[in-house]
Amino acid sequence: MKLLVVSQYFYPEQFRVNDICYELASQGHDVTVLTGLPNYPNGIVDKRYKNFKNRKEVVNGVTVIRSWLIGRGNTKLSLALNYISFAISAVCKALFIKKNFDVILVYQLSPVTMAIPAILLKKITKKPLVIYSHDLWPESIASAGISADSRIYKILFKLSKWIYSNADELFTSSKLFEKYFDEDLKINKKITHLPVYAESLFESIDQVTSDTRKINLLFAGNIGEMQSVETIIYAANELKENSQIIFHIVGDGSSKFKCEKLASELGLENIIFHGQHPITEMPKFYSLADAFVITLKANKIISYTLPNKVQSYMAAGKPIIGAIDGETQIVIHESSCGKCCNAEDYHGLAENIKQFANETLDQRHTYGLNAKKYYYSNYSKSIYLQKLNKLLSRIYSSEDVIDVQR
Repeated sequence: MKLLVVSQYFYPEQFRVNDICYELASQGHDVTVLTGLPNYPNGIVDKRYKNFKNRKEVVNGVTVIRSWLIGRGNTKLSLALNYISFAISAVCKALFIKKNFDVILVYQLSPVTMAIPAILLKKITKKPLVIYSHDLWPESIASAGISADSRIYKILFKLSKWIYSNADELFTSSKLFEKYFDEDLKINKKITHLPVYAESLFESIDQVTSDTRKINLLFAGNIGEMQSVETIIYAANELKENSQIIFHIVGDGSSKFKCEKLASELGLENIIFHGQHPITEMPKFYSLADAFVITLKANKIISYTLPNKVQSYMAAGKPIIGAIDGETQIVIHESSCGKCCNAEDYHGLAENIKQFANETLDQRHTYGLNAKKYYYSNYSKSIYLQKLNKLLSRIYSSEDVIDVQR
């Protein structure tokens, strides 16, 4: 099958779409990715891709076509320009790429406007379009502080509804997304729940930490508005008298500086910011952890999201302590892999961490075993790829039937 994947983000940016495309290519599919210039998460375009360099390359068997964009920067204005510039530039690029693909798949993170060039290609080629949604729009932008009563939100609501409505099918990373598409956007499309897997390097994490006197807690990933890392910092402030509990924050993002400043203002010595690291270095941080921490903003619709780090955490087979609502809280309780309180409840998070620190090693080990068992039953790579191939084959076969009938 010839598959065109449209995603504003791709290697060397660290997103699960990279590994999915590599796997599909290794299975014999002809995979082309239409993407932007790497600039996530620091907001600066990678110098290897400036001045029209490396605009087309082959990475692990995947043909990568890169469209110009403005770097994200660190302001709301520069982020908006980043989103708009990719949508416009990729539409232009789409007019000139080879159109011999069978299915168009949008790996939709933020912004949803990354799907616009795919919609154009659908109109031109009459090929089926699937939008694989990992962020709900316009709710993702609302979480950054844009009021639902504002003019910009209302415009984005109509635009998002139009984009999702142009898909032939929708894949979702979270079960609760279907509720939003049905009740809020009122989109009548075939929707398939397809949660992602974790990269295999997270499946062989050392289960024994080197210093049993300490409780090392790890948050890994994007540090943005939606992730509410401030909740972790305030919890760390509640626990600062307990020298055994150490928080480790690994990652970068638009809120990193603000979080570092808050930790400094509170005079915290029990929280360490390690910065951004390539995915190949993450196992050493995962091995360090006695438990993983996950947080998200208190927002009904945002809570429908299941962050990809949940699968990585579970694959590593260690406890998870969350301050998060919705889908992730359901998964933590359903799997019995740790403890969870409501989003932004730093008092509850601190209390759960204190309880965890007082539990036996056997109980902590049981949390980890439960996490790994749940992962292999629900999110394993083999299950995912089998399901994805089946879905794409069905969509491709349905298109063949339509072509014969035309």
